[in-house]
This record gives sequence, structure tokens and C-alpha cells, in this order.
Amino acid sequence: MSDQRATDVPTYDAAVVGAGFAGLYMLYRLRGLGYRVRVFEAGDGVGGTWYWNRYPGARCDVESVDYSYSFSPELEQEWTWSERYAAQPEILEYLNFVADRFDLRRDIQFETRIASATFDEGLHRWALVTTAGESVTATFCVMATGCLSATKLPEIEGVESFAGPTYHTGRWPHEPVDFSGQRVGMIGTGSSAIQSIPHIASQAERLVVFQRTANFAVPAWNRPLDPDYIAAVKADYPARRELCRQSQAGFPPSPVEGNALEATEEEREKRFQEHWDDGGLRFLGSFADILIDQAANDTVSEFIRQKIRATVKDPVTAEILSPKGYPCGTKRLCVDIGYFETYNRDNVTLVDLRANPIERITPTSIVTADETYEIDTLVLATGFDAMTGALTQIDITGVAGQKLKEKWRNGPRAYLGLVAAGFPNMFLITGPGSPSVLSNMVVSIEQHVDWVVDCLEKMRENGQTEAAADLAAEDGWVEMVAQLADFTLFPKANSWYVGANVEGKPRVFMPYIGGVQTYRQHCDLVALGGYEGFSFS
Repeated sequence: MSDQRATDVPTYDAAVVGAGFAGLYMLYRLRGLGYRVRVFEAGDGVGGTWYWNRYPGARCDVESVDYSYSFSPELEQEWTWSERYAAQPEILEYLNFVADRFDLRRDIQFETRIASATFDEGLHRWALVTTAGESVTATFCVMATGCLSATKLPEIEGVESFAGPTYHTGRWPHEPVDFSGQRVGMIGTGSSAIQSIPHIASQAERLVVFQRTANFAVPAWNRPLDPDYIAAVKADYPARRELCRQSQAGFPPSPVEGNALEATEEEREKRFQEHWDDGGLRFLGSFADILIDQAANDTVSEFIRQKIRATVKDPVTAEILSPKGYPCGTKRLCVDIGYFETYNRDNVTLVDLRANPIERITPTSIVTADETYEIDTLVLATGFDAMTGALTQIDITGVAGQKLKEKWRNGPRAYLGLVAAGFPNMFLITGPGSPSVLSNMVVSIEQHVDWVVDCLEKMRENGQTEAAADLAAEDGWVEMVAQLADFTLFPKANSWYVGANVEGKPRVFMPYIGGVQTYRQHCDLVALGGYEGFSFS
């Protein structure tokens, strides 16, 4: 399909940025249809978020049998997961298995970070330049950069001055870190901290956890997978996958019956306990009104707080760990293994930053308003510039010199969460305005990739080489995404869903909250309608 020019600049049909779940599948689909594809990956191996996030305890919060590709029945049968919730090493092993199984590495350029991408209006192509100065061009540019890949450092005076080892959970070393005999200071209590704290506490001489916001967490009840269960899943995979695609969140749902406020207190407690005993993210599906009615949410919030108080022996610590001030589920619900129990250890101290804020970090300590904590090692569990950071870190220039970063100055805008108006032939996999982080990412990734590939195939049939989103269609989609969010409790929380963790970032609820099934229907209708909202040339 490409027209390789007599030039030193390599030319491709498609350039794909990122070699995680999205980049690998996009490469598989496009190459299988005869497109000339090159994938550019900053790491020295495949895996995306599972390549970088190697902190102790790193684990997926979607059950492993569902957090996997569905495109190959053979792959489904060949791979067997060992645990209910797969840990990072196993997920990375799976992605390496996929890369080898389908011979994907030969089209991936590792240790290559893209610095800029510029649309050439004369050639109708994208010109990409790496940080090493290498240039390539491609008709299509696919951003498979991930929603949680741009790490964020805390805005604390002196953080760069700390003399001991400093680790960010999102950029963990490839070799194991031994905390034995160490005085460790950990800043942050989000998902990665909740997963890693029990492991670090079991090694360290002393662990001091600095918490700004307490987080809701439900138990994983992780366990090895029974061979009979695995056999049953594999025998019924097609039906299970379809159930995921037609669900709200991309994994098989529990039946949701009624509203919390219509049930008696005894009925609520029984339902909450049943979901608690099952474990995992389906807990939020206990009742239909939990994420849209504050009074209903109060009931489930208090249920979890009572569980924390019953687990943590020191009542003062338990109260600090009990989330308040925002509805349960409006920040990412965490799935934990022994997190709250860890605070019963003698070597673990919790510091409430709302009452005792960090003033500065010195080469040997963390200094709060009330006390100085001498530490040997600093762990930053301070999260990501979510959903947009990996894109705005690249200098992306569209039609008439427009910068994506400038276009998104007041919040991200993309039609279907897939294409930004003014940036033709650039596709955003699980971009802002799609279900992405509110869903099983693999289900959403496969849907996005399949939709994009179908669009490119339709263009090829029609002899078209340029696809652009219409500004009016983009405006309408962004407005609908915002209206859906406003119908829920999500905007009430200062979460990374709205960019609240990044200073200066506009407060916009970024994901599409209508669910995987409804989103899929929207996309299918757009395609069936001749790609309404797109212009082709």
C-alpha cells in the first residue's frame, strides 16, 4: 500500500507508538492485512504498563481469564493463567508469549522514544522524529501510548535532593529491590501503594506511609485457579468474551437487582457482604444506584469504612485510613491483598498529610509540619498524568500547525475518543472520551483496534488515504461524554479521572462513562452510517 520514496527516510503505511496490549494487537491486525507497519517502543521489551510497573505486588484488578486477548482461539487454549488475578511477571510473560507466538518483534523498534509527530499536509502523511533524531514517515499514525504511562513526581520541595535510592512505582527497576534493614518512606496510597505496601512492610525495618487521601479498597481474595475452572472457561470462551463485550465494564457482571435505597438495611448488608466475599471490582455492582445517588453511595461507603475499622486495631489509624469526602468508586476502587492488615504491624507508621503535611525532603529525611522522619529509601507511589500525559509529552502537530497540547489546553477533545479534529490519520487507542480506564482495558483495546482497522480497510477499498474527524462531531461527542459524567457522582471526586492530581491540568472528566456495550453500539452505528462525523479524501 505504501509508496516508498527515493529517500533515506523510511516510509510505512502505519507507525504505531507503544508495544503494550494495544500496539501488539494493532501490529498483528495491520500486518495480517498487508500493511507495512513499524512499532516504536521506549522500553527494551514488549508489555507497555506491565513492562514498566514492576513494583512488588503489582497485579491486575481484572480477573486474568478476562484480561487477555480474544482474537485467537488458539492462543486462548494454549495459554493457561495460574491465579485469579495475575501478577505483573505473569502478564509480562503472557505478552512476550504473544509477541513470539505471532512473530511480532521483527516489526518493533525498541528503546526508541518518539519526540514529535507532524502531519505533512502536502504529502498527507505523518512525519515522526525520535529523541535520537531518527525520522520516519507513515500514512497513518496510531497512538498506543497507554492511559497510565506518563509518571508523575510529587511537587515537594527537595524531592530531587534525596541522597538514598528513590523508586517510582511506575518506573520500577527490572531487578528485585531488597528493603531488608531499610527505613523506607512511601508517599502515596493509591492502587500501586496499596498493592506494594504489604510486600515492602514485610521486608523493611521500618515503613512510614505518607497519605494525603484515604482510598476505598475491596479484597481480591486471590487464589490459584482450579484446573476444572480453567477447563470450563476455555470450553466456553466465545460466550464469555461476548458477555464481556456486551457488559458495562468489560468483564462478566454479577446480576444487579434493585437500588440500595429501596432495600432494607438488612438486605443491603447482606448484598454488600456477598459481593465483599466474592471480592474484586464487581463490588460496585451491588446495587444499580451506587454511582448515581449520593445517599445510596453513603451506604456502601460506610460498609467499607466499618470493614476497615474492624481490621485495623488502632482506632486512630483506622480512622485515618477510612475514606471520607468523596463517593466510593469515584476515585479508582482498589483491589487489595492484606493492605489494611499491614497497619497492624509494629514496623509500619501512617502519617496523615492533611493534618501533618510534608514541608520538604532533605537528603536523608522527610520533614513534616510536626516531625522529621529519617529514611534510607524513598518510594514514590504518586501516580500518572493519566490519559493525556503520554500524548501531550510528544510534540504533536496537526493541520495548519495546530498543536495537540494547545488544542487540549482546556481539556482533551476527540471524536469517539479515537480521532482529534485537525489531526487526520491519527488514531488514539483508548483515548480520552472512550471507556478506557473504566473498563477491562483489553476488551476496549480490541474493540478500538478492530474499529480502526475496519475503517482503514474501507478507505483502501474506496481509494482514500486521509480520514479526518469533523469538528462538529467532535464537539457533540465531548458534550455527550460530559453530560453522562454529570449524571453520576464521578465529578464529585478530585481524582485522576478529572486530572486533579496534576497541577494546572484542566478539570475535565476524561473517560466515557456509558459503558463498553453502549460505546460499542455508538461506534458501530457511526461505521454503518458511512462513518458519520468523518471526512475522507
